[in-house]
Amino acid sequence: MKKYKYPAVLTIAGSDSGGCAGIQADLKTFAALGCFGTSAITAVTVQNTLGIAGIHSIPPAIVAGQIRLVMDDFKPAAIKIGMVYSAELVYTIAGVIRDYPAVPVILDPVMAATSGDKLIADETVDALQNALFPLAALVTPNLAEAGILINQTVNNLAEMQSAATEILKTNCFAVLVKGGHLSGQKLYNFYADKNSICKTYASEAIDTNNTRGTGCSLSAAIAAYLALGLPLTEAIAAAGNYIHAAIKSGQDVLTGQGNGPINHFFNPSALIKQALD
Repeated sequence: MKKYKYPAVLTIAGSDSGGCAGIQADLKTFAALGCFGTSAITAVTVQNTLGIAGIHSIPPAIVAGQIRLVMDDFKPAAIKIGMVYSAELVYTIAGVIRDYPAVPVILDPVMAATSGDKLIADETVDALQNALFPLAALVTPNLAEAGILINQTVNNLAEMQSAATEILKTNCFAVLVKGGHLSGQKLYNFYADKNSICKTYASEAIDTNNTRGTGCSLSAAIAAYLALGLPLTEAIAAAGNYIHAAIKSGQDVLTGQGNGPINHFFNPSALIKQALD
């Protein structure tokens, strides 16, 4: 009998008790796109749509164990990394995923939630740049995070392009500066890599408060599309289209009293079966 596999993806991120962002958003994204989602939880957050009340970081040894057992058993085709709360944990994660160099890593350097709540310790930024940036196929900062990385504000497309150029001077191969918080009717994500490839991805702004977890979901979708075999720039385009449709289909739904979630399952895919070699 012919045997098959599901395309597996690993998310290494924090848990959101509200289910809008973090691990929960990632797993919903993987499932919606037909991938088998696995996870390594880096932190347990106390949060809802109104904000974050607490963060408990998981011990590094436990996080490392989660990653290694998932990688060795399920053999994910892509990895997404989200919130990593401490520098120690950054170096631990880097030490483990360095053993799997063939698996592409999408790094979403989560530093603040949609609500503006700060999510990581100050010294973690340097650790991310030194240890995880070199291992990532793509780093996906939003405007605020790009500003932190280059130590200046980023408020428009021209500044996004300049920020991408500066971020590439650090240890990363490719960067996608996300412009979901831009003002105006057009939104932009800007991609640049060390092969001098640059792309601007444009979309129409949607009038809604339901945008919590969009950054998490975008990076998860990019990882999922990589696992499904798309090249990186095509995976970014497909992920952007998915997120835009997910926001649009959930723009008028009231979930919680603050920034609600997107609708991950507006057009869910069945788990995709891939033939084993």
